[in-house]
Amino acid sequence: MSLLDVNDLSVYFHTRDGVIKAVENVSFSVDQGETLAIVGESGSGKSVACYSLLGLIPMPPGKIESGTAMFEDVDLLKAPIDKLRAVRGDDICMVFQDPMTCLNPYMTIGKQLVEPLVYKRGYSKAEAKERVIELLQEVGIRNPESSFDAWPHEFSGGMRQRAMIAMALISEPKLLIADEPTTALDVTIQKQILELVVNLQKRRNIGVIFISHDLAVVRSLADKVVVMESGQIVERGTTEALFNAPQHPYTQKLLAAIPGGAKTVQSRAEEDILVEVTDLTTTFYDRSTQLPFKAVDAASFALRKGEILGLVGESGSGKSTLGRSILNLVQSESGSVKYRGQEISGLSARQMRPYRKHMQMIFQDPYSSLNPRMTIFDTLSEPLKLQGIKNRSEIIDTVFEIMDDVGLKRSYVRKYPHEFSGGQRQRIAIGRAIATRPEFIVADEPVSALDVTIQKQILELLLELVEKHDLSMLFISHDLAVVRAVCDRVLVMNAGCILEEGETEALWASPKDAYTKTLLSASHVPICPETF
Repeated sequence: MSLLDVNDLSVYFHTRDGVIKAVENVSFSVDQGETLAIVGESGSGKSVACYSLLGLIPMPPGKIESGTAMFEDVDLLKAPIDKLRAVRGDDICMVFQDPMTCLNPYMTIGKQLVEPLVYKRGYSKAEAKERVIELLQEVGIRNPESSFDAWPHEFSGGMRQRAMIAMALISEPKLLIADEPTTALDVTIQKQILELVVNLQKRRNIGVIFISHDLAVVRSLADKVVVMESGQIVERGTTEALFNAPQHPYTQKLLAAIPGGAKTVQSRAEEDILVEVTDLTTTFYDRSTQLPFKAVDAASFALRKGEILGLVGESGSGKSTLGRSILNLVQSESGSVKYRGQEISGLSARQMRPYRKHMQMIFQDPYSSLNPRMTIFDTLSEPLKLQGIKNRSEIIDTVFEIMDDVGLKRSYVRKYPHEFSGGQRQRIAIGRAIATRPEFIVADEPVSALDVTIQKQILELLLELVEKHDLSMLFISHDLAVVRAVCDRVLVMNAGCILEEGETEALWASPKDAYTKTLLSASHVPICPETF
């Protein structure tokens, strides 16, 4: 008997623009100890199908039109709210795609994790704290004792995702629904987290529904796969059969979009330097102890015109802080940043204004970087207006061109960020960054939230822009396959320091530093559960 059996599930959204059939006659099942992967492009209905099982879609405008979802002896679609809350609190847990919007910004990480143990499972506060610290360590958070008292905004994107995973695993559920659980994680922690989920699954004999656009992870993790397109299931089967012999053209398209191989590197003149960073150091201070922490420690490198320079390293290694420090979005303590030979480190916001048109950033978390009160038109037109374009017709035409470039339908132009999936929001953020046709972009995980087909489109777009406009880019990513495919050279960063630098293929072929070797080995080692 299946742990969860979903039959003919249909979910519609009744909007001012008409009825959207988000999920249409979807059926699947999950057994104890089994992993079902649901894959498909952003907006295909993967998350909506699973959220509806737990009463997590907004109603209205959402409405479950038909279907059953039997979990043990309970129909989740018809269960009273008290029963549903009890099930989803203990027996079914969920890891959400966007950790920052799911964590309470007014509560410390530790307090949020302690709550279910104290109020639902009868732990004393001391016992709960001890268990939480164990789990924080288990999911790869450094210094779990001090992290217990940290706030969500003090964590990097990857660390917040780890905290969310710890929150879901803390009750040791019978069914775990994981919606892109490793999107923000670097390869070493991704492998660690997935092995943690697999090992917990084996120990507790739990079922897992794994929603993902990362087909490489799906292949190593799942027992069977369901492929969704436009709200419907177009193919299903065992993982081995589906990856080795996909039948549906849509599945074939997904598999063909997986990044692989290396970029052909063009030689560039040593003196043709656009951005030069020398001994850049950025220090933060612990709020309670006032002890210094060097997030970036004496970083030095040069970025040439037309070059894509990769920056890799584990979550919390200082990659994002380095990128923000270069653009003066974070104040550095010492060191130099030169743009076209001009010193920009330490400039005030007013002094930086002339440079902003030429230097842009794609942020890691698209939801928190987009204004929820601005439509997509307002978001994309704002930088054009700041650039001095006043003609409304020209602005409208340019906004539509940008939407075409990043794969967004023109009909979405009056929608707000909350009406989009995570991948679609990332496309909006990328469109905003390229609106002014800048010369230098810091791209902080620009494709981490995208499914493979849109990821391929965006990467091709970025490469096209680099070629067409001689654009230069600092490309921050935890996806080493993507870095290898798009970057000319790579910097490896750990604990605030740049450990190694080299041309991409040379570094892949013969890494010098032990840390680099660990990163590269983790990027292609399959997930293997321990033997119990």
